[in-house]
Order: sequence, then C-alpha cells, then structure tokens
Amino acid sequence: MPVTIGDGLAFCGHALTDAELELIRQITREFANLAWTELAATLCELLQWRRPNGSLKSRECYLFLRELHRRGWLPWLTAPQPKTPRTPLAKLVLEPAPAPTLLGGSLDHYRPIQLQLIQNADQRRLFRAYLDQYHYLGYRAPYGAQLRYWVWPAQPELPPLAALLFTSAAWRMAPRDSWIGWSEAVRQRNLPLVVNHSRFLILPWARIPHLASHILALAARQLPRDWQTHYGITPVLLETLVDPARYPGICYRAANWTPVGMTQGRGRMDRSHQAVTVPKQIFLYPLHRRWRQRLCLASPAELT
Repeated sequence: MPVTIGDGLAFCGHALTDAELELIRQITREFANLAWTELAATLCELLQWRRPNGSLKSRECYLFLRELHRRGWLPWLTAPQPKTPRTPLAKLVLEPAPAPTLLGGSLDHYRPIQLQLIQNADQRRLFRAYLDQYHYLGYRAPYGAQLRYWVWPAQPELPPLAALLFTSAAWRMAPRDSWIGWSEAVRQRNLPLVVNHSRFLILPWARIPHLASHILALAARQLPRDWQTHYGITPVLLETLVDPARYPGICYRAANWTPVGMTQGRGRMDRSHQAVTVPKQIFLYPLHRRWRQRLCLASPAELT
C-alpha cells in the first residue's frame, strides 16, 4: 500500500511536507469533478512522483487518494463507482475448450519450458479467470508494480502449465526485515528492490514431478530483467508467503528459497496492527550475490 499514516503521512516511503499535502487538498478540491485516475496522474505530474524509468506512479497515487478519502481527509470527493464486473467475459474466454487431458510424465518431455509475460487486456482477463477458478485465494487486484506470466511447455498444442503473479513487496514483515538487517529508514527507501511472489498456480491438469521448483528457477532468472524493463529497478530479493496448513513449501525449499519465520496474520499491507489473515510462512530468495549490501547500504536509484 502506498500510504503510511502514523506520526506523519508518507507516499511510497516519501514523507509528505505540509506544502505537498496542501497541494493535494487544493487540487482535489478545485478539480473534484475529474475522474480519480486523472486526479492521480495530475498530482504525479505536479509532485514528480515517478518511477526510476520515468513513468508516473499513477496507480499508487490512485490508491493513496482512495485511502485518504476513506479516512475522511478529502470529503469533497465522491467515491469512485465500482467498475462493471468483467467476470462473464473472462469466463467466456476461459470456457471454450473442454478440460485438458492430464499432463504427466517426465519434466524433460516438456522442455524447454518458457515464461511468457502477459501484456494485453484479453490475456489479463483470462489470467484473472484462471486464478478465480483454480487458486484457493482467488484473484485480488494487486497493489503497485506487478507482472503476470503464463508458463508454457515446449509443445505449442498443449495448454499452459502454470500462472505466476509478482507484485510490490509487503510493507513490513518482522522476520524478513530482521533477516535482511535493514533499519526502518533504509527499508522504506529500498523496499522497491524486493518483489513479492504473490500467486503461484500450477494448473490442475499439470501433474509433472519437479515442475514447480523448475518454474521457480526460471522465474528467478527472468523476472529481474523484466522488472528492470518495466519499472527501471532491478530487484535483488524475492519473497513469498505460504500457508503451512495447506502447503509445506516443498517446491520453494527445493528451489533453495529460505524460510525465515511466520507472519502475524495482518495482511501484506497492514497499517492497523490487527490480525485479519492466517499466519503464513515467509520464504526469501536472493537474486544477487551482494543482495544484503544492496538492500542495507545503497538507494534504489544507485542500483538501476
């Protein structure tokens, strides 16, 4: 979540000045009839809220404004109307073919397995439909930066084997932060160097031994390049959360991810310190041999 409310107010780790906060109030009051997305883009332009690659942090700003409005700080704005659900369209895209025949046998039979970055709206809707139908957590719109992937076998006539979602890192997790060894200030500054593996769905027809750990290894090699291309930042650490009541995390252990502790069940973007989810096991995977030095000593701008 891009907003921090405590001793002060922050956007993506940047503490807002009184002048910046007054500008937000002034612009949203004077242009209250604009769409929320336009307000977010306007504020990003005025305040120069940009990613290292120069693109505006419009999505983060949109969520920031929603949070301020929810807390009653921008009462002159009308809450945005929920979008018309697109689930029926996604289901139509999902359903034309019968359930694929179970795919089993040796992993070598399906190599080379490839990760395909999802970049168009139809594929994003299909991705959402697959997660809604087959993942126990379903699909939830992710915060901030995000990349989605299909995992394909070598045979073009076969269906995808898996779906992956990577998103911005969790704001604060004590076991992770202790394992990294960074301070509060450094965490806020360098958190963009950590990426969360938010969803990992092996599709139900893929019954291939060692497939999951192989996909994790492929993703660890490909994701840093794609993240750099899209967001101007090369991540140095991956994180994920596993519900131990459902999964022991065998594939992560097989792919050399490190378990570092348990969450407290507050959700990835918790600010209120109230337990709302099941405690989960935290796994981490370094992407660079000097990952700790980069996270603890350098700023993201110096590492791109």
